This record gives sequence, C-alpha cells and structure tokens, in this order.
Amino acid sequence: MTRRAGSRDVPEGVLDTHAPGVEEALEQAGAPADAPLWLFGDQLGPAVHALPQHAAREVVLIESSAVLRRKRFHRQKLHLVLSGMRHLDEELGDRSTYSRTRTYREALEEVGRPVVVHQPTSHAAVAFVERLREEGLVAAVLPTTTFARPRAEFAAWAGDDSSFTMENFYRNQRRRFDVLMEGERPVGGKWNLDHDNREPPPKDAKRRGAGPSGQEARTLGVPEPWWPTEDEVDAQVRRDLDAATETGDLATVGRDGPRLFAVTAAEARAALRRFVEHRLDPFGPHEDAILSADPWMSHSLLSVPQNLGVLHPLEAVHAAEQAHRDGAARLNSVEGFVRQILGWREYIWQLYWHFGPDYVRRNEMGHRTPLPDWWSDLDGDAVTAACLSETLNGVRDRGWVHHIPRLMVLGNHALQREYGPQALSDWFATTFVDGFAWVMPPNVVGMSQHADGGKLATKPYSSGGAYINKMSDHCGDCAFDPKVRVGEKACPFSAGYWRFVHRHQDLLRANQRTARSVATMERLKDLEAVLEQEHHRETF
Repeated sequence: MTRRAGSRDVPEGVLDTHAPGVEEALEQAGAPADAPLWLFGDQLGPAVHALPQHAAREVVLIESSAVLRRKRFHRQKLHLVLSGMRHLDEELGDRSTYSRTRTYREALEEVGRPVVVHQPTSHAAVAFVERLREEGLVAAVLPTTTFARPRAEFAAWAGDDSSFTMENFYRNQRRRFDVLMEGERPVGGKWNLDHDNREPPPKDAKRRGAGPSGQEARTLGVPEPWWPTEDEVDAQVRRDLDAATETGDLATVGRDGPRLFAVTAAEARAALRRFVEHRLDPFGPHEDAILSADPWMSHSLLSVPQNLGVLHPLEAVHAAEQAHRDGAARLNSVEGFVRQILGWREYIWQLYWHFGPDYVRRNEMGHRTPLPDWWSDLDGDAVTAACLSETLNGVRDRGWVHHIPRLMVLGNHALQREYGPQALSDWFATTFVDGFAWVMPPNVVGMSQHADGGKLATKPYSSGGAYINKMSDHCGDCAFDPKVRVGEKACPFSAGYWRFVHRHQDLLRANQRTARSVATMERLKDLEAVLEQEHHRETF
C-alpha cells in the first residue's frame, strides 16, 4: 500500500501512522479516548492530528497573545504560524476549537477537561506542560511524531557516548530508514557526495534584469519555487497583526510581505512536488553558492513546513529518493538533500535534547559583545560590506536566507566580532521564519560560534573574504576588497579573520585543522597594523 505525496509514492506508515510510543503513552496515562488533543503551533500536520489514536478527539488550538508578545519576532514569522494554525482550524471544521486568549492556561481551563498533547519542541515548553499535567489540565504527554527518529530510540543508540559524529549518525539513519541503500551498501558506493556539491556560482549564470550597480543580475536559471496563494485567512492574520502593532501591543522586526512558505499539509506537498520535479536535479552542485539576485537558488524552501509539522521529513526524503530511482534527479543532488533532512536536521533535533537545557549558555570562546542595533534591527543599509548588507536585508525582507549566508556571512561576522552566543542564538530563533527554540542552539552555539568547546564541530567556522568572494558574487561591486587587509578598502572579513586567529591562537594552534592558520598569521608583516585597525573598526 502507498500514499501519494505529490507525484511520488511514499510508503504507508511514513505519515499519519508514524507514531511509535503513542499508544503506550495513552494506555499508561489512562487518558480517555475522547480527551481533546491540544496542538502547539509547530504541530499542525497529519502526523499529529490524523493519527488513528486521535480519531475521536476534538482538537484544541490556542492563540496566546502573551506568547506572541514574549519576544520580538519577525513579522513574517508570526504571520506564518498564525496562518498555519488558522488554516488548520478551518480545515478541521467542527472538530476544532480555536481559542484566542492571553495565556495557554486560560484556554485550557475553558476546555473544562484534561487534554492530551504531544511533547513540545523546547525544554521550556516541556517543563511548562509537565506543570500543567501536575495541575490536572493535561492528561497525557505523548511522544513527538513530526521527526523520523523517536527520541527514545536515539537515546538508546547514543548511550553515554558524546563523541559520535554527524557522519556516523547520518549513515545509521540511512540504514535505519533504508534510504538510498542497496542492501548494506549506499547507492553509488559512497555515503558522502559533498565533493560534488561545493561548486561556486556558475560563470554562465543566467542574466536577469539589473542589479544594484546597474549591471545585469545573475541567477541560477532554474524554475521558480512553488509560491502560495494568499486567501482570506492570510488577509485576516495581516489585519490582526497590523492592529496589534499600531496599538503598541505587539513589537516585531523585519518587513511584512507576501506569504512565501507553505503552512498546510496540502501546500507543503505542492511545494515538495514542485521542488522534486523541477528543482531537485540542479540542487546539489551549487547548494553552497550565493547569488545576490537569486536568494532561492535551487533550495527547497521546505524548512518552514517541516518546522511547522505539516510536512513529515520522511515524506520529503522518500520523494527525493524516488526521483533518483526514476532517473529524474542526479545522485549527488538527492544525497545532498537527504543529508540536509535525514542527516543534519534530525541530528540537530536530537542534539538539542541530548545536550540539555544548559547548552545554550555555553560560551567556551568567552565572547560577550552585545549585538549592535543595526544587526538586531536588520538594518543592512547601515552596513557597507555587500555580503553583510544584502544578507541582513534579505532577512529583513523575507525572514530567510539559505544556510551559507547564515553560516559564512552572519555567523562568520558574529564569531569574528565576538557576539555573545546565547543572544545570537535567540536572535536567529526569533528573526528567521524557520527558527525555533530547538533549531538554533546546536546550529549557532555549536556549529557557528564554536562556543561548546568542540562538542558539535571540530573547528570554528571562520574565514576571510576570499571564501565569500569564491562562493558568491557579492564582492565585485563591494567598497571593500577581499584581498586587502589594511586601509580604507580592507575587507572586514579578511582583516577580521586575522584578528580572530590572533585572539584565539592557542586554541587554533592545538587543532590540526586550524594550526596552519596560526602559522600563516605569524608570518604576516602587517599583523600589528591589522590588529590596530580592527580594534578601532566602526564601519563594516
């Protein structure tokens, strides 16, 4: 038996029955078969509400004004979450009760009987739900069903080992879910095809329109992603957010704009189908490249629906795998996509829980510089460096840039300028439309800022302007020169890199992957001038 996922077949059980441990948790708690099901705003898909165990349940959706006001979220992020919740309420009809209250507790008290809920996706929310359970407002807390691997299974696999790598986890995931496998061997004979997926922007990138300098803009030339069509639900969300902002009840960051991401299961499958059929094949080679006029490149734009819970990761992975088996997508592109979802995304999810709630406060590098206002306010126009300016403005305008601008522009700058990792993690979580509490600590504190002492990544991810120049088209029109370290045209990334190496030379010298950088720094004849310049730098 199969289910249709767009135009690709997905095995029965991947979606609404992928729920190990749910039945046992319900039996252990003794929860009534008709106890209402409370859904958080990132649990909106059929892998939660369409489980057979929930067939008789009323669904409770709560729009809490206190949660919306708790932090300064990106305007488009709030729109996506509210649109997803309200669309699901509309889809479920009489089965759904939608409450707009100040707090979750107030809404649950109005329900009048204990609810069941799937484990939420942050340490703080888990603790809150446990308090509600002790108070009798929650009858049962059920396992998370919106990821491929149950947390209990990962914990049994990892044990007390803190040295497992993403590559080991990824290979185990491939075997566990039989993805891109031929028996015990990976399809094509290799597990990792990263070497085929690190190409810079193609020199023959398509020309389209005029860029900021008046020159023709370069794009990858692939078919556009699937775009949603806004409806009256979206219009009402926008009116409500406008009203709350105008009265001062709500403070947001970033610009409003047309909704760009899927927020329902039907939309997510349409977006998946568009990606698999038209964009997956060219995805791999240039997945790490940046083009100023083409923010989407060949990326899937599926992180939002996945993180809202409306697209199950195995649905996306199996659709991509089937495309390769059908001869519709090259192996390195499919493997790169599978690695992102079944590898990295699942790895980050599991490490969030494995590392514990104190992980976000790790600061082994000792970085404590506050985030500057132009960064917090997404004011890229206050920045001179083209890569940094355009990336910040991309976040301002869309709440999204792909993984390389996040890591090698934003994260690289923050690491060089010693921004506090916890504040930076919170900024990423609130400012990006696909940012949630579980996503950012491992990605930012561990991967990007190396603040965990090397628990996640073996080396800091910092580079000079040469990498950005190679992998993007930002540097051609920039006022700074990536080859210049001192003077008015000195690139803040190139000069900042040597400042970073000097500041952390003992750490870097002890790491075989970064020791060469220290040796190179020691041979720089202008090092003192670089350090003096960067100590006083005010223009980026």
